Amino acid sequence: MTSRTFSAIAAVGLLFTVPAAAADSLVTADWLQKNIDNPKVRIFEVSVDAGIYERGHIPGATNIRWHSDLVDPVRRDIASKESLQKLLQEAGIDEDTTVVLYGDNNNWFAAWGAWVFDVYGLDVKLLDGGRKYWEAQNLPLDSRVPTYTATSLTLKDADTSIRARFQDVVNVAASAAPGTQLVDIRSPKEYSGEIVAPEGFKELAVRAGHIPGAKNFPWAKAVKEDGTFKSKDDLQKAFAEIGIDGSKPIITYCRIGERSSHTWFALTKILGYDVKNYDGSWTEYGNAVGVPVTNLAGTVWQGK
Repeated sequence: MTSRTFSAIAAVGLLFTVPAAAADSLVTADWLQKNIDNPKVRIFEVSVDAGIYERGHIPGATNIRWHSDLVDPVRRDIASKESLQKLLQEAGIDEDTTVVLYGDNNNWFAAWGAWVFDVYGLDVKLLDGGRKYWEAQNLPLDSRVPTYTATSLTLKDADTSIRARFQDVVNVAASAAPGTQLVDIRSPKEYSGEIVAPEGFKELAVRAGHIPGAKNFPWAKAVKEDGTFKSKDDLQKAFAEIGIDGSKPIITYCRIGERSSHTWFALTKILGYDVKNYDGSWTEYGNAVGVPVTNLAGTVWQGK
């Protein structure tokens, strides 16, 4: 069905409540399948690959285009409070709605969406395993685009406590903020400076390498083969191996801030650590003048 106002359901008294299992920041595919028709639940797909939503999505899911819906179209910034609020109102979100995000690439950009939502005070859930896991379980997909009755949701003002800025990481690199740890979640070749970005990606920097003092933790190490997050104990152990134990504030970064949102989610929502995401990431820092860079590969200029 294309309209999911559920007035008929409410009229016969079959009102839903959100089960306690959704109190955590992750929901299982089983939980989501049981709550697809729950009027207190709204689902959003935030995928990387263009057209994947149109080919089939979780029934009732609204599409979010990360490169237009979650960013400012004029400034390099996250979506404004007003634009995000309008999107959520049109999707029928109320203050008591449980919002679930999922996407392809092990929830790569779904985690970015969760971070942006969190900036504006909306605590959302991720479908553990994302689209990959849902499809692997042969769970239903739908090509129909849902419509909802608009709400008057009001978002909070942006919370800057979970967002790192350029000067914040410069201070860490210059040892002016010795109590903060940096986690670079890019691939080892990006971290070492052997390459500036993965093959095929257009967002580049003039310089290669990493921010001095940053620890490397490739983002995909946080998930299992099926795309679901590793257990809390396994995540805690994996981060502790690189000296990240939650005893100090943490800043995560990548190339444009999306992969680092995935690690921000693991560290914040699963482990409970104090973490900021630096969405300027390497395309800002690696193009800046007068800041230190650690380049283990020794590359200086990769242009012609």
